[in-house]
Amino acid sequence: MDGISFEGRVAIVTGAGGGLGRTHALDLAARGAKVVVNDLGSTIAGTGGGTAMADHVVKEIIDAGGQAVANYDSVATPEGGKAIVQTALDAYGTVDILINNAGNIRNAPFTELTPDSIEALLAVHVKGAFYVTQPAFAVMRDKGYGWIVFTSSASGVFGNPEQANYGAAKGAVLGLANVVALEGASHGILVNTVLPMAQSRMGADMNPDMMATLPTTPAHTEPEMVTAMVAYLASEENPYTHEVFSIARGRYARAFIGVTEGWHVAADEPLATADDVRRHIARIRDQDGYHVPGSLIEEAGLIP
Repeated sequence: MDGISFEGRVAIVTGAGGGLGRTHALDLAARGAKVVVNDLGSTIAGTGGGTAMADHVVKEIIDAGGQAVANYDSVATPEGGKAIVQTALDAYGTVDILINNAGNIRNAPFTELTPDSIEALLAVHVKGAFYVTQPAFAVMRDKGYGWIVFTSSASGVFGNPEQANYGAAKGAVLGLANVVALEGASHGILVNTVLPMAQSRMGADMNPDMMATLPTTPAHTEPEMVTAMVAYLASEENPYTHEVFSIARGRYARAFIGVTEGWHVAADEPLATADDVRRHIARIRDQDGYHVPGSLIEEAGLIP
């Protein structure tokens, strides 16, 4: 294949038995990567399990002339995360690329969310990202290079009705990715995050009334649209790290959290009161000037 190549690279894609994960795995393999196809084989709610989904994607890759092995471990346990990375080490000797894609969804109005529907999402999205990334990061750190892509969501950045559990989990993933990016920088590890919107099994669980409010104009919603950005971010052609990219309805855009210039109370001035805040709230909220801090320390350094 012309263009971006992953020849000689070893990639892990979690949740690769269907949807976005499948298209990520197929594209990386078509471009020469040796791929560990991880999938628990569960439903979109995270229940059940089996080997068929991962096996099918591995067969697709091999039939197309690529290289892949299956892994059926859960990302949601430390043992599962280590086993996923060990599969790559046993089969191919290393890990160069990690795509954290595994996910589940259990939508409901906020007051109807059960403890199980909260814990299940935190386990897969947040703990799963921790448990797979830690051992993969260690391998990359020792080599001095690597590429990691986390999958967050606009629900976790901007919010979405009936997805408090999903939004909380995906918001946590973004926080995790930001810290891993900072710690990976000195080791040559590039870490970025995507906010995908595409046709997938998760879409079937969305409230029909909410889905009806989406724009009806024709737009690209194919999973491959998201894969294009993921493959770029996982490649040697990508020089960026610690960034977030939205991929939705055919549009690719950088997303970021900014801080306004705000209103500053100098150290030699009296402490502010609620009344002071009320008087200055327009200035506090003014978006005409803003900064995009690279870390907590960098934000503190922006304040006179």
